[in-house]
Amino acid sequence: MITKSPSFKKIAIEVIEDDLSLRAVLRDKFVLEGWNVTEARNGEEGLAIALRDRPDLIVLDIIMPVMDGMTMMRKLRQTNEWGKEVPIILLTNLSADKEEINQAIVRNEPAYYLVKSNWTISDLVDKVKERLSRQHQTVFVARDTA
Repeated sequence: MITKSPSFKKIAIEVIEDDLSLRAVLRDKFVLEGWNVTEARNGEEGLAIALRDRPDLIVLDIIMPVMDGMTMMRKLRQTNEWGKEVPIILLTNLSADKEEINQAIVRNEPAYYLVKSNWTISDLVDKVKERLSRQHQTVFVARDTA
């Protein structure tokens, strides 16, 4: 008798970033982690792809052409239940002390806000894993650091 092992849905990440080189580095690192990755170069493309593919998590730049990340996040949060709940990690060169950004973050509830100059690719991967582990308890095993 042949039995099939259970199939697990591969984690899907969408990277919405207008900087081609950063987008490529993030894509390559996420693929090495075993995740499916879709990409967009602005908020308009990113919103269309997100609504079509429904990724498990979105990595979103704030300052982009066509549609900025804050507008894209606001529109996504207004679409449907999935759009309201999907975790978003915001990336930006802007400092988090700007009142408008702080208010938008509170209203739209991204999972994390990272200033680009303050993190490494490994830090971002750790944040993605941390956030996804809350959604997919069977995917990641917590490490005992004690």
